[in-house]
Amino acid sequence: MHGALTAPAGAPPEVREVAAEGPEWDAFVAAAEGSTFCHLAGWREVMGDVMGHECRYLAAVEADGRWVGVLPLVRVRSRVLGHYLLSMPFLNDGGPLGAPAVRRLLGARAVEEAQRMGVDLLELRTREPVGGALAESRRKVTVLLPLPDTPGELWEKGFRAKLRSQVRRPMKEGLTTRFGAEEVGPFYEVFARNMRDLGTPVLPRAWFERIARVFPEQALFGTVYSGATPVAAGCGFAWGGEFEITWASSLREFNSVSPNMLLYWAFMERVIGQGVRVFNFGRCTPGAGTHRFKLQWGGQDVPLPWAQWSAGGVAATPSPDRPVFRLATAAWQRLPVPVANLVGPALARRLP
Repeated sequence: MHGALTAPAGAPPEVREVAAEGPEWDAFVAAAEGSTFCHLAGWREVMGDVMGHECRYLAAVEADGRWVGVLPLVRVRSRVLGHYLLSMPFLNDGGPLGAPAVRRLLGARAVEEAQRMGVDLLELRTREPVGGALAESRRKVTVLLPLPDTPGELWEKGFRAKLRSQVRRPMKEGLTTRFGAEEVGPFYEVFARNMRDLGTPVLPRAWFERIARVFPEQALFGTVYSGATPVAAGCGFAWGGEFEITWASSLREFNSVSPNMLLYWAFMERVIGQGVRVFNFGRCTPGAGTHRFKLQWGGQDVPLPWAQWSAGGVAATPSPDRPVFRLATAAWQRLPVPVANLVGPALARRLP
């Protein structure tokens, strides 16, 4: 503890790279204000083993050894799609945790790492501004819906009559829902088909299988069935009294019976029973169709002030929404699903 004896009074914490494999990281995250499931140490295994990305987990440490902040970073590289340093790729949060001054310190260290690595863009995904030398992107929002103590209260007092009738439609058609780790397969069947239809490469099935294994207490998979056929499915995470539905899909040929409406209602009903009090609809682009879908449930927009640094003026990670991808999207939609599922994961790993 030589540093503890020589450090001057009021010295800022030291930012160190840590293993993030023991209980210390998750213990800090569990107690930190503003923490999310995206901050959990288990993502290092998922990002590294499944996606093959380099992970750097940083902790701000006082002279006496006490942790006062953390920041997970993941490097995503592609010769074609670019070079990025993110917290956290493929997710909607995971930026620096700690007091405002500590977040700025961690953000400054992230900029140093980005400069050293020569990345095109550093992006720290967070709901709280980071400040310092980092710019702020407002290209994404989320929608949050407060949840009451019972599903019945939400149904009767929280939903308009039109919304209730939309949820009743798939119920009247006999659609049913199931939840659990055994739904990973049916979830992926729907998710992969929907991503092909959207013209977007799909994340690997191993990504979701590892999520179910690493986060058994946080991750929830749910599927809507028409008979024995999965027609809508979602995956989300519970943490700190909030549930975020991170991935959700439905099959277009069943749109007439609105299985996605039953999917979202079933998730809400389920997580209310688990004590969740906020339903997070996940990130979306303001004004897009998915944004309007989320707002109809009665929630409110929450801006996502993602912090960014780029030496070359890069403003965003690659996205199928960008004009340059439109031709590729149209071509991808014509691929047979088995081919898209074979080729897609290699590309999706580089689309953070």
